[in-house]
Amino acid sequence: MTNLNDLMERHVSTGGFANEMGGAPQAEATAWALCILQHQHRGQRTAPFHSDHTFLKSRQLEDGRVPIAPNHPEAVWPTPLAILAWHGSSEYRPQQDRAIQFLLTQYGHHWTRDPEQDDSVVAHDPSLHGWPWISHTHSWVSPTTHAMLALTITGHGEHERVQEGAEMLIDRQLPHGGWNYGNTFVWGQELRPFPETTGMTLNALAGRVPRSRISRSLDYLLLQLPDLQTPLALGWTLLGLSAWSIHPAQKSALITRCLQQQERYGPYMTSAYCLLLAAAIATMGLESLFDMSNSSQHATLGNT
Repeated sequence: MTNLNDLMERHVSTGGFANEMGGAPQAEATAWALCILQHQHRGQRTAPFHSDHTFLKSRQLEDGRVPIAPNHPEAVWPTPLAILAWHGSSEYRPQQDRAIQFLLTQYGHHWTRDPEQDDSVVAHDPSLHGWPWISHTHSWVSPTTHAMLALTITGHGEHERVQEGAEMLIDRQLPHGGWNYGNTFVWGQELRPFPETTGMTLNALAGRVPRSRISRSLDYLLLQLPDLQTPLALGWTLLGLSAWSIHPAQKSALITRCLQQQERYGPYMTSAYCLLLAAAIATMGLESLFDMSNSSQHATLGNT
């Protein structure tokens, strides 16, 4: 089920992975591929993938961010993935520390409502800090969960930024269970939840909130699970459920069905393909792919 040959076909000889076969190397695709390959080659962490780590390093800017492309420096969402790709590598520890420091100081645009004058069309609390997709914009669910997972895996799970991120996610939870990408209500109408945003949020909140607080969201995912056919929705759903010790009996069959869809629609993008592989091999959420025994060594970074 975890066929790494398909993944290696996206490898670029000069270093890095393309999002599509024959394409140019890309930061997000490379970070995801390294997360999978290092898990499968545990014990040989850095040496076999040196050129890929080096490609990722070449995309990091001075302040620690790893943007999606050099000509889009404000698109910072691959930064948490780069932190995970460098995890466990002493050679790339300086790059990882700079990326962590960037996340801990990245706030985006937020504001406090005036309850006497507030006529906002949206319902969430805009003062709570999470993380944005793009620098200097508002926090969204997906980048917040990615940042929280990267910081937790590297030993910063108790940092005040991660704790406020959890508050932000709880504030964005929909009343009927699950999460939308950004908001809860617009013009008084409750928005729809999505399996992918619900799965990644449940993964990020595992161990941070009581099960009773998210039980409706688990029920929502279990109801959606049999019909999920895209790697994004199925991958994050399985990761979110496993983070809460739910291991559906049909997991292998669903992943196989999803992989077979490529025969009809063509190869998945590398980031989506790796997400599905991560769901296949993870036993307790995304964290279970990583060795967290040295994570405490990072814990003082950002607290000084």
